[in-house]
This record gives sequence, C-alpha cells and structure tokens, in this order.
Amino acid sequence: MKSQRPFFLVSGPCVIENEAVTLRIATRLKAITDDLGIPFTFKASYDKANRTSITSFRGPGLTDGLRTLSRIKETLGVAVISDVHRISEVEAAAKVLDVIQIPAFLCRQTDLILAVATTGKPVNIKKGQFLAPWDMVNIVEKVRSVSSTQPMITERGVMFGYNNLVVDFRGIQIMQQTGCPVIFDATHSVQLPGGAGKSSGGQREFAPVLARAAVAAGADGIFLEVHEAPDKALCDGPNSLDLDQLPDLLTQLIAIKTAVTA
Repeated sequence: MKSQRPFFLVSGPCVIENEAVTLRIATRLKAITDDLGIPFTFKASYDKANRTSITSFRGPGLTDGLRTLSRIKETLGVAVISDVHRISEVEAAAKVLDVIQIPAFLCRQTDLILAVATTGKPVNIKKGQFLAPWDMVNIVEKVRSVSSTQPMITERGVMFGYNNLVVDFRGIQIMQQTGCPVIFDATHSVQLPGGAGKSSGGQREFAPVLARAAVAAGADGIFLEVHEAPDKALCDGPNSLDLDQLPDLLTQLIAIKTAVTA
C-alpha cells in the first residue's frame, strides 16, 4: 500500500566544505522548501570516514562540523541530520543533531546502532548496498530493542557488478512493512562507487528519474545531495544535483505524489 503521508526532503551537500558555503546552501534549501510547503531536514556530513582514497576530502571533523550544523539549526530554524561512524561520536552528536544517521556500510554494526538508539533521537538507517530490503527488519529490531523511537530506513541502491548500483523499487514497500518511514536516496543511487579510480563517479542526470519513480512507488521521503557548483564539490560532486534544478524537480515530485495518493 502506498504511503498517504506527504513526502519530506532530506537535502544538503555531501560534506561540510566550510561554514560559509554550507550555510549558503542551507539558506537556499529552506527558501525553496518553504515556498513549496515541503517538510525539510538539512543534511551535511562533518566527517566522511568512508572515502575511496587517503587523499579524499573528509570534512572539518566532529567539533568544527557540529559547530557549523548548530549554527545552521539556530540561524535558520531547520532540523539537521548527519552521520556518525564511531560510538565515541554519539554523545556529542546527539547534543546537536535532530536525527542521527547510520551510514550504509555500518548498518549491521550492532553496538553503534544500539549506542545511537539509546540517545532517544530519531535514527535514519541507510540500507547497505549489500543487503536485501527484507534484511532490514533485523536492523530495525535492534533499534526497537532499546528505544521506542521510530527509526527511518533509507534505500540507496544495491551493488550490481563492479562500480555500479541498481535500484529495485519493490524494496520501498517491502521495507515499509516494518512500520518505518522509507526514504529514497536518489543521488547516492546514481553513484558509481570507486568508479573514478581515486574517487567515486556518478551519473547525476539520472537522479531526477529515480526520484520521480520513488515517489510514484510510495516513498515517504526523498534524499538529495545538492551543491551550488557540483563540478567543484569536494565530495560526491558527480552524483550531486545543482541547487538550481531543485525547484522544478520538487514541483514534479509534488505533482506525482498528489496523483498517486488521489
């Protein structure tokens, strides 16, 4: 059964490059979503621990990154989400973040999941590229074993051979059977992991296609990484959308959501 809830947006740059750029992107995102009446949570990583190369840009780190997210939260009045990679980060992150995200490659790390769940904050679990959608029930049960907070699940594609991902849209409804909201990550789903040699490639031109399909399939939320200049982004530029594309795409998604829930 397709969700009757209005879809919400999780969006922002892949990583905090610096405070000025991040605040500028967040400000534009808030204006766009306010204008369209879409619930919005701002996303940016303070540390990208899972990088292809030792030379890849990782971000400002925990302390400076959380300071930037806190400023965005206070300045714009938006909820913020970021990912944690180590148990030692959880306490500090929980003081700032409205939603704590478990990265896809860490979604089976039981101790990390339990540490995040016991904060009482909402948890977004990104489904690993190596998991079937029905496998997520076991991860949801880990959260529910220590918390009454409703977790969210994010679909971001599954490995299809080398350096490629594919999306099975049946997974949205399968994972909704857990009772959890399901988010579709349209931009990571067009990533080509490690496909550029020392970094991941991407096919951002297909992200809008997948986003439209996900809303039609009943996704509760849409995850889009965006940048004001994707070709110059320090992380995940090839699969990030240009901010200028967002108003038209979101308008299309609203129309699709209206049609499938009429």
